[in-house]
Amino acid sequence: MPLSKTIRELKNIDAALAAHCDGLRFGPPVAAVYNPLVYAARPHNLYLELAGAAPKKVIFLGMNPGPWGMAQTGVPFGEAAAVRDWLGIEAEGGKPKKEHPKRPIEGFACARSEVSGRRLWALFRQRFGTPTEFFRDHFVANYCPLVFMGESGANITPDKLPAAETSPLFELCDRALAETINLLKPQWVIGVGGFAKKRIDLVREKFFESDSLPGKTAGKSAPVFSTAQILHPSPASPLANAGWDRNVTKTLVELGIWKVI
Repeated sequence: MPLSKTIRELKNIDAALAAHCDGLRFGPPVAAVYNPLVYAARPHNLYLELAGAAPKKVIFLGMNPGPWGMAQTGVPFGEAAAVRDWLGIEAEGGKPKKEHPKRPIEGFACARSEVSGRRLWALFRQRFGTPTEFFRDHFVANYCPLVFMGESGANITPDKLPAAETSPLFELCDRALAETINLLKPQWVIGVGGFAKKRIDLVREKFFESDSLPGKTAGKSAPVFSTAQILHPSPASPLANAGWDRNVTKTLVELGIWKVI
């Protein structure tokens, strides 16, 4: 079955972002950089084919891939078990150019659970039952496609990098996010955590409120969307550990995005 124009364009946006990010260089304390949009492009594209039909009511946006989630499967918040068993996606990927010995890429054979991804997809499964029902109105993405690791293998989030390195990176990510929003035309773009919410607001001001969308077709109006933030499902958050699913459901119901069930 031929792919929709929207899905083809989503693939093009992500492929261009991956290629441009591959050309960036990062110094200490970064010792290794993974780009799963490149080496895990096969499962990532299967995700876009499953999830990427337009328009959407809601886009959930995370910060960047986790080392045991999207870094392994190419799917945002992509804990291997959740991606395989609920989303029904499993495909062989490759390896990053430089693999950190403490952060091996095992793909769908990865036995380590990413708690954030497990919590996120479990909530969606509980509420919507099937991926088809969830993706009818929702889409999940990450702002930055890269994973950063220090010499010890510790995860380094993009907000901890020096400004000289984040400036060109964030410029690329801002543009890709704007293109994705313009394509999917959501009513809401929700930051999963504070960093993502901040970038969403900056992108809205930079591209949408100033009417300067990248590649915007003349005469076509830009989507008008609201922004909000939900609690990040990271186990590092005491609030998330005390009932993340209830917290997020309450937030989305109060915003009028989800109904009480």
